[in-house]
Amino acid sequence: MGKMIYETKTALILRADLAAWQLANIAAFLAGGLAGTRPELMGEPYRDGAGRSYSPLIREPVFVYGATLEELRRTHQRALSRELVPAIYIEPMFKTTNDADNRAAVAAAPADALDLVGLGVHGPRKTVDKVINGLKFLS
Repeated sequence: MGKMIYETKTALILRADLAAWQLANIAAFLAGGLAGTRPELMGEPYRDGAGRSYSPLIREPVFVYGATLEELRRTHQRALSRELVPAIYIEPMFKTTNDADNRAAVAAAPADALDLVGLGVHGPRKTVDKVINGLKFLS
């Protein structure tokens, strides 16, 4: 199969100073959030040589960038100004243990000063490129 170029792009932006387990956890939450609200992101189910079924995966590459809090806030504002609906993860969510408490933590956070540790965006490739402009891949 040849290289496929998608018209859309998916990017996760994670605060670069976090522990590895936190980065992996946030990436999983953000990717799940994006996939859960954008069914077009999902590929087809997999089957191995014996015919066993496996869950579908996100169909296109997910680009992962590192950022500071200020860069996350700037990227968040860029996403909102371009009418993207980002997935977010904020620092207080590290202290919760369930979805209801996560939503309550976000609802209690000041909208203009979110303590972002992760952001996920999906949309037209050119739009996402403008939103993430200046960020570097997480290393």
